[in-house]
Amino acid sequence: MLIVLGGLPGTGKTTLARLLSAERRATWLRIDLIEQAMRDSGSLAGDVGPAGYMAAYALATANLRLGQDVVVDCVNPLPVTRDAWRRVAVEAGAAFADIEIRCSDPAEHRRRVATRAGDIPGHALPDWQAVMGRDYAPHPGAMAAIDTAGQEVAASLATLRAVLGDCRGPADRG
Repeated sequence: MLIVLGGLPGTGKTTLARLLSAERRATWLRIDLIEQAMRDSGSLAGDVGPAGYMAAYALATANLRLGQDVVVDCVNPLPVTRDAWRRVAVEAGAAFADIEIRCSDPAEHRRRVATRAGDIPGHALPDWQAVMGRDYAPHPGAMAAIDTAGQEVAASLATLRAVLGDCRGPADRG
Protein backbone atom coordinates (compact mmCIF):
# COMPACT_ATOMS: atom_id res chain seq x y z
CA MET A 1 0.00 0.00 0.00
CA LEU A 2 1.15 3.52 -0.83
CA ILE A 3 0.07 5.93 1.90
CA VAL A 4 0.65 9.61 1.12
CA LEU A 5 0.26 12.05 4.01
CA GLY A 6 0.10 15.55 2.58
CA GLY A 7 -0.57 18.96 4.05
CA LEU A 8 1.05 22.21 5.05
CA PRO A 9 4.09 22.23 7.35
CA GLY A 10 3.18 22.09 11.03
CA THR A 11 0.00 20.04 10.67
CA GLY A 12 1.43 16.81 12.11
CA LYS A 13 2.37 14.87 8.96
CA THR A 14 5.86 13.92 10.05
CA THR A 15 4.77 12.82 13.51
CA LEU A 16 2.02 10.61 12.07
CA ALA A 17 4.21 9.28 9.23
CA ARG A 18 6.99 8.33 11.64
CA LEU A 19 4.62 6.50 13.98
CA LEU A 20 2.66 4.79 11.20
CA SER A 21 5.82 3.67 9.39
CA ALA A 22 7.25 2.12 12.56
CA GLU A 23 3.96 0.45 13.41
CA ARG A 24 3.53 -1.04 9.93
CA ARG A 25 7.25 -1.67 9.38
CA ALA A 26 6.80 0.36 6.21
CA THR A 27 9.30 2.30 4.17
CA TRP A 28 9.10 5.97 5.18
CA LEU A 29 9.87 8.52 2.47
CA ARG A 30 10.24 12.02 3.83
CA ILE A 31 10.53 14.65 1.11
CA ASP A 32 12.28 17.16 3.40
CA LEU A 33 15.03 14.61 4.10
CA ILE A 34 15.44 13.70 0.42
CA GLU A 35 15.61 17.36 -0.61
CA GLN A 36 18.12 18.22 2.12
CA ALA A 37 20.34 15.31 1.06
CA MET A 38 20.25 16.69 -2.48
CA ARG A 39 21.29 20.13 -1.22
CA ASP A 40 24.04 18.58 0.94
CA SER A 41 25.42 16.77 -2.11
CA GLY A 42 26.42 20.12 -3.59
CA SER A 43 24.72 19.20 -6.86
CA LEU A 44 21.65 21.30 -6.11
CA ALA A 45 21.39 24.48 -4.11
CA GLY A 46 18.37 26.35 -2.80
CA ASP A 47 15.09 25.31 -4.35
CA VAL A 48 15.44 21.77 -5.63
CA GLY A 49 12.24 22.05 -7.66
CA PRO A 50 10.63 18.72 -8.50
CA ALA A 51 13.85 16.70 -7.96
CA GLY A 52 12.92 15.53 -4.45
CA TYR A 53 9.51 14.35 -5.54
CA MET A 54 10.97 12.62 -8.61
CA ALA A 55 13.45 10.72 -6.43
CA ALA A 56 10.67 9.79 -4.01
CA TYR A 57 8.42 8.50 -6.83
CA ALA A 58 11.23 6.17 -7.95
CA LEU A 59 11.97 4.99 -4.40
CA ALA A 60 8.29 4.40 -3.70
CA THR A 61 7.86 2.38 -6.89
CA ALA A 62 10.87 0.20 -6.12
CA ASN A 63 9.75 -0.50 -2.55
CA LEU A 64 6.13 -1.18 -3.53
CA ARG A 65 7.34 -3.69 -6.12
CA LEU A 66 9.26 -5.44 -3.33
CA GLY A 67 5.98 -5.82 -1.46
CA GLN A 68 6.72 -3.10 1.09
CA ASP A 69 4.13 -0.64 2.30
CA VAL A 70 5.37 2.91 1.72
CA VAL A 71 4.42 5.94 3.81
CA VAL A 72 5.18 9.28 2.16
CA ASP A 73 5.52 12.48 4.21
CA CYS A 74 5.23 15.50 1.91
CA VAL A 75 3.33 18.73 1.42
CA ASN A 76 1.87 17.29 -1.81
CA PRO A 77 0.65 20.77 -2.71
CA LEU A 78 -0.70 20.49 -6.22
CA PRO A 79 -2.92 18.26 -8.35
CA VAL A 80 0.12 17.29 -10.46
CA THR A 81 1.95 15.81 -7.46
CA ARG A 82 -1.20 14.10 -6.22
CA ASP A 83 -1.80 12.55 -9.64
CA ALA A 84 1.82 11.39 -9.81
CA TRP A 85 1.51 9.50 -6.51
CA ARG A 86 -1.62 7.77 -7.78
CA ARG A 87 0.25 6.74 -10.95
CA VAL A 88 3.05 5.29 -8.80
CA ALA A 89 0.54 3.11 -6.97
CA VAL A 90 -1.22 2.03 -10.17
CA GLU A 91 2.06 1.13 -11.88
CA ALA A 92 3.15 -0.91 -8.84
CA GLY A 93 -0.28 -2.58 -8.48
CA ALA A 94 -0.58 -1.24 -4.95
CA ALA A 95 -3.49 0.07 -2.90
CA PHE A 96 -3.40 3.84 -2.54
CA ALA A 97 -4.39 6.15 0.29
CA ASP A 98 -4.09 9.89 -0.30
CA ILE A 99 -4.71 11.58 3.04
CA GLU A 100 -4.60 15.28 3.79
CA ILE A 101 -3.42 16.25 7.27
CA ARG A 102 -4.84 19.59 8.47
CA CYS A 103 -4.77 21.79 11.53
CA SER A 104 -7.97 23.84 11.39
CA ASP A 105 -7.09 26.05 14.38
CA PRO A 106 -4.89 28.87 13.00
CA ALA A 107 -3.53 29.80 16.44
CA GLU A 108 -2.54 26.22 17.20
CA HIS A 109 -1.07 25.76 13.72
CA ARG A 110 0.96 28.94 14.07
CA ARG A 111 2.20 27.86 17.51
CA ARG A 112 3.30 24.49 16.12
CA VAL A 113 5.18 26.13 13.27
CA ALA A 114 6.89 28.57 15.65
CA THR A 115 7.87 26.03 18.30
CA ARG A 116 8.83 22.88 16.43
CA ALA A 117 12.41 21.76 16.44
CA GLY A 118 14.18 20.68 13.29
CA ASP A 119 15.59 17.17 13.18
CA ILE A 120 17.31 17.23 9.78
CA PRO A 121 20.78 18.81 9.96
CA GLY A 122 21.00 21.83 7.68
CA HIS A 123 17.28 21.90 6.93
CA ALA A 124 15.71 25.32 7.52
CA LEU A 125 12.17 25.06 8.82
CA PRO A 126 9.71 27.52 7.30
CA ASP A 127 8.30 30.28 9.47
CA TRP A 128 4.58 31.08 9.64
CA GLN A 129 4.74 33.60 6.79
CA ALA A 130 6.43 31.00 4.54
CA VAL A 131 3.86 28.35 5.45
CA MET A 132 0.95 30.67 4.68
CA GLY A 133 2.60 31.85 1.46
CA ARG A 134 3.03 28.35 0.03
CA ASP A 135 1.44 27.40 -3.25
CA TYR A 136 -1.06 24.88 -1.89
CA ALA A 137 -4.19 23.98 -3.83
CA PRO A 138 -7.31 22.72 -2.06
CA HIS A 139 -7.42 18.93 -1.98
CA PRO A 140 -11.04 17.84 -2.48
CA GLY A 141 -9.91 14.53 -4.01
CA ALA A 142 -8.19 13.23 -0.88
CA MET A 143 -9.44 9.89 0.37
CA ALA A 144 -9.73 11.50 3.80
CA ALA A 145 -8.75 14.62 5.68
CA ILE A 146 -7.57 14.30 9.25
CA ASP A 147 -7.78 17.43 11.39
CA THR A 148 -5.13 17.30 14.11
CA ALA A 149 -6.27 20.53 15.83
CA GLY A 150 -7.07 20.06 19.50
CA GLN A 151 -6.24 16.35 19.41
CA GLU A 152 -3.57 14.27 21.05
CA VAL A 153 -1.29 12.48 18.60
CA ALA A 154 -2.78 9.12 19.66
CA ALA A 155 -6.26 10.25 18.58
CA SER A 156 -5.02 11.43 15.18
CA LEU A 157 -3.14 8.14 14.73
CA ALA A 158 -6.28 6.16 15.62
CA THR A 159 -8.24 8.12 13.00
CA LEU A 160 -5.52 7.43 10.45
CA ARG A 161 -5.60 3.69 11.25
CA ALA A 162 -9.39 3.66 10.81
CA VAL A 163 -9.16 5.40 7.44
CA LEU A 164 -6.50 2.95 6.26
CA GLY A 165 -8.62 0.02 7.37
CA ASP A 166 -11.11 1.04 4.68
CA CYS A 167 -8.48 1.13 1.91
CA ARG A 168 -7.58 -2.31 0.61
CA GLY A 169 -7.98 -2.35 -3.17
CA PRO A 170 -5.58 -1.40 -5.96
CA ALA A 171 -5.18 2.30 -6.70
CA ASP A 172 -6.95 2.11 -10.02
CA ARG A 173 -10.19 0.91 -8.37
CA GLY A 174 -10.80 3.93 -6.21
